[in-house]
Amino acid sequence: MLSDYMGILSLNEKEDNIENLTKNRLIASIPIAGRYRVVDFVLSNMVNSGITNLGVFTQSKSRSLIDHIGSGKPWDLDRKIDGLFIFNYGESNTTLSDIEMIKNNIEYLYRSKKNMIVISCSSMVCNIDYESAARFHEDSGKDITIIYKKVKVSNKCFRDCNILNITKDNLVSGVGKNVRLFTPNSNDDLPRESTVDLSMDMFILSKSTLINLLNNCIKTGYSSDFRNCIYNNIMNLEVNAYEFKGHLSYINSIQSYYKANMDILNLEVSNDLFFANGVIYTKVMDEPPTKYFSTSDVSNSLIANGCLIKGTVKSSVISRRVYIEEGAIINNCIIMQGCKIKSNAKLNNMIVDKNNVIEENVELKGTVDFPLVLEKRSLY
Repeated sequence: MLSDYMGILSLNEKEDNIENLTKNRLIASIPIAGRYRVVDFVLSNMVNSGITNLGVFTQSKSRSLIDHIGSGKPWDLDRKIDGLFIFNYGESNTTLSDIEMIKNNIEYLYRSKKNMIVISCSSMVCNIDYESAARFHEDSGKDITIIYKKVKVSNKCFRDCNILNITKDNLVSGVGKNVRLFTPNSNDDLPRESTVDLSMDMFILSKSTLINLLNNCIKTGYSSDFRNCIYNNIMNLEVNAYEFKGHLSYINSIQSYYKANMDILNLEVSNDLFFANGVIYTKVMDEPPTKYFSTSDVSNSLIANGCLIKGTVKSSVISRRVYIEEGAIINNCIIMQGCKIKSNAKLNNMIVDKNNVIEENVELKGTVDFPLVLEKRSLY
């Protein structure tokens, strides 16, 4: 277990392509898989690896996040020694970089007795064993280890991510952007099935190395983002790479969020995400079991507790306290908490945010590539 490690969770994440779901919340607190939030995965991964000192650096729009993680009790982080620390929530300056946030709370690093650090974002959804990655880092003797995964170059969900250039000696020699986009008439000379080494923006390093990097960024002003700070110093540091081989979803757009939920309906993916390297924990709501009426017809769907199902649900993810009336048809949809779908309504390829009411006989339809999104409390 990683008794000498502390975790840092940086929630300074790009939201340009998922703003429909992040107007009042962070990516970390978007509901996923019916009863979880995106942040649950990285929190559980760190705790399952033995990390008991975890700092969450966030900005504004944090009400939902704070309500969800609270004191950290579901992850056994409500401790007298170490535990969960949350910084900068409710900060009036919403343009703070993660470097500034850590700098403003540098005492957190100095006061901790831990000597090693795992840094991660929340938008990379997976079930990873950080202990194996940490042992790999320690055995390598390098300054920093970046965790990566091989993904198909044609996978649209990973577009605009950071791509590592890895040498035969497993050293990172450079970092670029995955900007390649295949079209039916593309003349790109790289085969569609070829892979690239995707950086998961997860780093393992010593506390002293982190402090030196922060001081250098503050003095020079060369980088305002911690990830870029590391990437810009690749040539000045010894950086190696650790390959993650499990299932990975990247929540950075409406399309990738929709696909991440639909993938969970695959039993193999679900088992990998929720059980591969330990259980994924979340806030307990103590809801009663979902009630299925005689008129219901449910297939290939993930349905949380507390729902009332009288209509048809196919290949969908339904969150807590959703009421689907008789005659309603839900197909390939993500329905979030507290929604009510009235009789004879028909929804296809939809993402319906919390507390929406879909009136009788309404028909709404998106596509697999462009799902239709209803924001919170929309009137339909």
